[in-house]
Amino acid sequence: MKVSIVTICKNAEDSIEGTIKSVISQTYKNIEYLIIDGKSTDMTVNIINQYQERLAYFISEEDNGVYEAMNKGILKSTGDIIFFLNSGDYFHENTIIEKVVKEFDSDPDLMFFYGDVLLSKKWNKGFTIPCWC
Repeated sequence: MKVSIVTICKNAEDSIEGTIKSVISQTYKNIEYLIIDGKSTDMTVNIINQYQERLAYFISEEDNGVYEAMNKGILKSTGDIIFFLNSGDYFHENTIIEKVVKEFDSDPDLMFFYGDVLLSKKWNKGFTIPCWC
């Protein structure tokens, strides 16, 4: 089963590399990784270009916001599963995609899958209570 992971970003030089490393360190190998950048003006594109060989698709161009960027990612994705992991977000462990695929494989009628989110004070400016959602 092919998994498409779409990362959208704009001016994310402080967080994009961690997100990319989180994806490329996954143990599941049939991953198509796409990054949709909203024409960043900082060093985001330079950082992404360092990982170009690990990307199935990358574009940096003006768009009309988050939802247009997500739709661009959907249109370019060829996976059986599409997963959105935005810049600044990370997989908590490198076996997450493997576990998700196992769930889909065990239940062919499964249409939607969700998991917990850990909010961290490090990235959670303005919030005072980290929580599991």
